[in-house]
Amino acid sequence: MELRQLRYFVRIVELGSMGRAAQDLGVVTSALSQQISRLESELSTRLLQRTSSGVLPTDAGLAFWRQAQLALRHADDAVRAAQLARLSGHVSVGLAPSTSAVLGLPFMAAMREHYPDVRLHLVESLSGNLAAMLRARQLDLAVLFQSDRGQRWSVLPLLDERLFLIARRGLFGLPERDTIEVDELADVPLILPSNQHGLRALLNAAASRGRSALNVVAEIDGLAMLMDAVHAGYGATIQPGAALARRTDEPLAVLEVVDSAARRPNLLVSLSDDELSPAGLAARVVLDRVARELVEAGRWPGATLHEP
Repeated sequence: MELRQLRYFVRIVELGSMGRAAQDLGVVTSALSQQISRLESELSTRLLQRTSSGVLPTDAGLAFWRQAQLALRHADDAVRAAQLARLSGHVSVGLAPSTSAVLGLPFMAAMREHYPDVRLHLVESLSGNLAAMLRARQLDLAVLFQSDRGQRWSVLPLLDERLFLIARRGLFGLPERDTIEVDELADVPLILPSNQHGLRALLNAAASRGRSALNVVAEIDGLAMLMDAVHAGYGATIQPGAALARRTDEPLAVLEVVDSAARRPNLLVSLSDDELSPAGLAARVVLDRVARELVEAGRWPGATLHEP
């Protein structure tokens, strides 16, 4: 027996007509009649008597109608109780600047839709800083680019980002094509994050494997100022495609760095499940889902979902 069958039966008795009840409920009359037949078969008794003017409940149907009304009221009360006691609490989430440019607002919107009583604290900082905040229990979860094997963290590989050389058009040393190899970067003046940044470590490793040196002319650890310097023509930078998400003015030259090592993994890292609050567990599920939806919809430039 299903709640919808009870609702159908009660509405038929109230309106005295199978056709009017079907119209009111938004179902076809044949489907409504079929559900009532199933209900009568399950109860092994006739509930409704068809007449020329409509339908009337039998004695058994009248007794069932009274109890069905009561059961539906209890079900509605249960729904209201669940809604009043819906998930609440507080969750702190860390995102790197380039990640937050793509993921921040969609994640916030999804949390507001599904868990409006959960108070969200978003922190935008370098990946290394976010990892330190996780270790200090100042964050519940974060999107990082590498994990600390010594920590009891929950780590979910999320996606991989291709890296791009981004520069003002006409910059000296910039090749006139859509791709560039790591060995060619020695000819390009670069503005990069400092060595404490995970992206810089990845680029240094790629350059050393190619036995070439990066031509770093400036180091800037803030993404907004770094991109301002690139727009001003002071040099090029190497960033994931997400770094371009917030720029809407003069378009820049964007060349994909074609090197198997020029990929940045994104990891969804959180406190262990036994430490994470219900709000934190819910936020982790939402963050994972939103990130995957953005990639699948083509709204995360240069990103592909992680393949196990």
